[in-house]
Amino acid sequence: MTEHITPDIRPKDDSMPLVSIIAPCYNAEKYLDVALASIFAQDYPNVEVIIVDDGSTDNSVPMLRALQGQYDFQLYSQANQGVSAALNHGLRYARGEYVCTPDLDDIMLPSSVRLRADYLNQHPEVGCVGALIIYMDSEGNDTKSQKLAGIQKLSFDEILGDALVVGAPVSLYRMDALKTVDFYDPEIRVQDFQMTLKIASKGYEVHVLPVSVTRYRRHPNNLSRRYKVLFDADMRTIAPYRSHPAYNRGLTAIINKALKYAVVSDKKYAWTLLRSIPLRQFNRTTFRRFKRLLLHRQSS
Repeated sequence: MTEHITPDIRPKDDSMPLVSIIAPCYNAEKYLDVALASIFAQDYPNVEVIIVDDGSTDNSVPMLRALQGQYDFQLYSQANQGVSAALNHGLRYARGEYVCTPDLDDIMLPSSVRLRADYLNQHPEVGCVGALIIYMDSEGNDTKSQKLAGIQKLSFDEILGDALVVGAPVSLYRMDALKTVDFYDPEIRVQDFQMTLKIASKGYEVHVLPVSVTRYRRHPNNLSRRYKVLFDADMRTIAPYRSHPAYNRGLTAIINKALKYAVVSDKKYAWTLLRSIPLRQFNRTTFRRFKRLLLHRQSS
């Protein structure tokens, strides 16, 4: 599939709430052209774009500087500290009422910002609105799409107990909600679960729309492949809620998520994870992981 997006330059409409699009960048040179084109092809008329490079070692920063001749965006750089710190950096300069945090290896669909901003306009009780993803491979070929029958309204108990994540590339946050939770914890290097949970913990509603807004690129550098980093971030995220009744269920869900990758790539680590779950907290997913661990032969 050939990726080609023509930006549609629209006049700004200051009567609409300003949306700050803050995009962290780390070694994304291969995808910057198409990602930036999709951001500037949005049909929402009032956005500011802020890009924060998180210590890229490839040609990302020179490319971004060159692209500033084509697109109107702010560019900042920091030493590599992780995506949470990069987003905090960008938030220092953000003036928007709403905040969008796309990845620069993905492609935003043209109505992405508008659909979610309209929803926040109509639902002041919502602090974070998410939507769905179309998955694509590293070359931009669509592989599958998420489905949802209707608007999903997530409670704090559900988010914690099932370790539910409203992905950062499909989330639009209310700036007031981000300020209420004191932005991102930079010690937690993965951004989306911590923000989903923190916003819900403060009484804001979290909704997910049954519409696709982003084409998500799967490639070897995706964080989901670095499951140990993700596991550490998830554990840090739920740590403040140890006394909550849903904590143990959430802990099991997080371990099950790590086991999905560990059982095929690091059996020793998988056994360590499995033994950390009390037997009374095993669920169907845990037993499936256990069965796969017993049957799967790890390649050398």
